Amino acid sequence: MTHATPPPHTPLTIVAHAQRVVDWLDRMPYTILAIPLRLAVATVFWNSAMAKLANWATAVELFREEYRLPLLPPELAAYLAVSVELTTPVLLVLGLAARPVALILLGMITVIQLFVYPLAWPTHIQWAAMLLVLLARGGGALSVDWLIHRRLMDASEH
Repeated sequence: MTHATPPPHTPLTIVAHAQRVVDWLDRMPYTILAIPLRLAVATVFWNSAMAKLANWATAVELFREEYRLPLLPPELAAYLAVSVELTTPVLLVLGLAARPVALILLGMITVIQLFVYPLAWPTHIQWAAMLLVLLARGGGALSVDWLIHRRLMDASEH
């Protein structure tokens, strides 16, 4: 009895398998990518808000002594920061106003990068990359923005 041995993997079949994987990834809907982008960015800013709210006096002191933003009193800067950090994550999770939210958070990251933690650019560029995708492409089909857009398009057709 002879056993047939499978043919050895030639580079051509490996390349063909790799190409199939790449083709499959190319067909992945943007919505599948937008969800983790929205959740990742939302988590970063939500956690920052929770840390500030856990000890508000310390948060204001950080704005006074460490962050030292130009033109803004520390108390106002702390209130503005925590307001943005509480509202934008909720909007991102819902996919509501995803593009304006991405723009606002890109502005906040820019301020943090320029005035607060200039050496943290590797982290900031990761956040910015995620936000730039959301700014360019929106929240995806599983978002309130998409539902609103569909409703408006349906209404304009009638």
